Amino acid sequence: KYGTVDNLILTASTSKITYAGGGISFLGASEKNLEHFRKRLAVMSIGPNKLNQQRQVLFLKNLAGVLAHMKKHAEILRPKFAMVQKHLESELAGKGVGTWSNPKGGYFVSFDALPGLAQGIIRLAGEAGVKLTPAGATYPYSHDINDKTIRLAPTFPSVEDLDQAMQVFVICVQLASIRQRL
Repeated sequence: KYGTVDNLILTASTSKITYAGGGISFLGASEKNLEHFRKRLAVMSIGPNKLNQQRQVLFLKNLAGVLAHMKKHAEILRPKFAMVQKHLESELAGKGVGTWSNPKGGYFVSFDALPGLAQGIIRLAGEAGVKLTPAGATYPYSHDINDKTIRLAPTFPSVEDLDQAMQVFVICVQLASIRQRL
């Protein structure tokens, strides 16, 4: 209707739903854009891994299977995200040292520190033994011009380890913020 059909390309994957790096990917686009991808993909591979695709289909079966599997993910991840929110709310809320997302799905919590502090917070946490995603990881070329965004990824550690890591993280946020204000 508006001549913008070529402006949108949708991608998705079952990679984080089933096995990282082993899922089926999807591409939705205009016929012109799909042809562009077909030409390039044709020389990159002799074809998709059909056995792996079959494994995905047999495991997930249909939309109901995907939804049931995602409910299992939610049961595992919900306490981890709750632990992150607990520490952020109890230690940082109302202090003016940062803002954060409270996602209803997904795999990350986005934390925005005061401008200029993300790399320092990550360095402090690392010195205390907590490994965080590099600052600016959500930006093109990992370059956050405001040096404030930290992506917290609570999906891998246990709830107990996450509890300890978040205790360190909130202290590092407060310490870096205080140092900046002095």
